[in-house]
Amino acid sequence: MDKNQLGVQYMQEGKWEEAAKVFNEVIEENPQDPIAYINFGNVLSAVGDDEKALKFYEKAIQLDENTAAAYYSAGTIYFSNDEFDQAKKMYETAMKKGLHTSDNYFMLGLTLVQLDQGKFALPYLQRSVELNEEDAEARFQYGLCLAQLELIDEAIIQFEKCIELDQEHTDALYNLGVSYAFKEKADKAFAMFDKALEIQPDHLLAGHAKKLIESAK
Repeated sequence: MDKNQLGVQYMQEGKWEEAAKVFNEVIEENPQDPIAYINFGNVLSAVGDDEKALKFYEKAIQLDENTAAAYYSAGTIYFSNDEFDQAKKMYETAMKKGLHTSDNYFMLGLTLVQLDQGKFALPYLQRSVELNEEDAEARFQYGLCLAQLELIDEAIIQFEKCIELDQEHTDALYNLGVSYAFKEKADKAFAMFDKALEIQPDHLLAGHAKKLIESAK
C-alpha cells in the first residue's frame, strides 16, 4: 500500500492526525503530486478548516489543471458554505475534466436546485440515480425535483424506490404522502403520513398534513 492509500485508510477510520502526517510526508517527498494536496485538503475539510483546504485544492489545480477531483472537493466546500454559484462552477469544471461520477452529478443537481434552477437540475439528478441505483438520497432528491416541477407520477416512482432502499426515510414518506394527496388518494396519503410519524413522532410537516386529512374526513 502506498502512502496516499494509507492516508485514505486513516481518513476512513477517522484518524485525522495520522492521515495529515502521512499526506504531509507524501508532499515533502513529491511536491509535484497533486493527489497528495487533494487528500490533505480533504483532511482539513473534514476537521472544519475549509479556508486552508481550499488552498490545497488550488495548489493541486496549479500542479495539474486537469485534476478533476480537486474541483469536486472545492465545490463541496463552497456548497456547504452556501456559495452555490462557486459550487456550480467547480462541479461543472470537474465534469469537463472527466469526473462523471454519480456524486458529481448529484451535487451539481443539488446546487442547481439551490439556485432555483430545478429544470436544469433534473437531468443531473436523473444521471446520478442511473449511475448509482442504490443511493436512497439521490432517489429522494430526484423525486423532490420532479415533484417541484409537477411531474407527480414520476416523483411517486422515485419516492417509492427511495423507501424501498431506506424504509425509515421519513422525508420520502412525507413527500410520497403529499404526492398521493395531490392525486386525490387520501387514504394512501394518510398511511404515508402515519408511517412517517411512527418513525419520527416530531415530524411537524407529516403531523400537520395528517391533521388536515383527518379534518377533511
